[in-house]
Amino acid sequence: MLSLAKGRYAARLAETPGDIDRAQALRWRAFRGDTPGAGEGCDFDGFDALCRHVLVEEVATGALVCCFRLMPIARGQEIGRSYSAQFYDLTGLADYAGPMVELGRFCMAPEVHDPDILRVAWGAMTRFVDETGVEMLFGCSSFHGTDAAAYLDAFAMLRERHLAPKRWLPRVKAPDVFRFARRLRARRADPRAALGSMPPLLRTYLMMGGWVSDHAVVDRELGTLHVFTGLEIRAIPAARARALRAVAG
Repeated sequence: MLSLAKGRYAARLAETPGDIDRAQALRWRAFRGDTPGAGEGCDFDGFDALCRHVLVEEVATGALVCCFRLMPIARGQEIGRSYSAQFYDLTGLADYAGPMVELGRFCMAPEVHDPDILRVAWGAMTRFVDETGVEMLFGCSSFHGTDAAAYLDAFAMLRERHLAPKRWLPRVKAPDVFRFARRLRARRADPRAALGSMPPLLRTYLMMGGWVSDHAVVDRELGTLHVFTGLEIRAIPAARARALRAVAG
């Protein structure tokens, strides 16, 4: 069973319905907590029952500081049952032959900003990937809010440097999208502004060799913009892979 303790934080798989309740409550705070009148609630959907849920807790207090869910996909032919497939046409990935896992609903408690939390979370994902033989990690990476104008430098950098290989490029499926690869052809990204406005999860994907769709989906229910993100495990730079395994070990 996945379990990882490093410094102040420890990651583990959810074991009880109460564990999942805690994760869903944290997801509500992270994704919907700043919505007027949101109050306290529970973020859940039908995919929760199909996933393994990972909790990252502060060792001293037991406080839940981060959570995410993992949905194993045996091969590309099954990718249509993923959460991401609701929003993106993933036909190009149907020919992917190796095992995959979808990383979803990744969030941290809004009041915490310790980078070690993300480090432990990625260590836990690395252990899961190594133990299960996963060859590709994918999911949706979310920007806070639905105003694309706030992230033009980030989207311009994604267009310039990080688009998916053509054979795997997700096609448009959602009704409301921002086609940044088309719209920002003439824009040169300010690297500092781009990196400063990117969500930490997406920055980590990109540092490991990840790639993204050429458009962002406007998700008004969650109040986010998200891009499909993929990462082939074998494409992770050797130094980065060693660092991740050092945390996971």
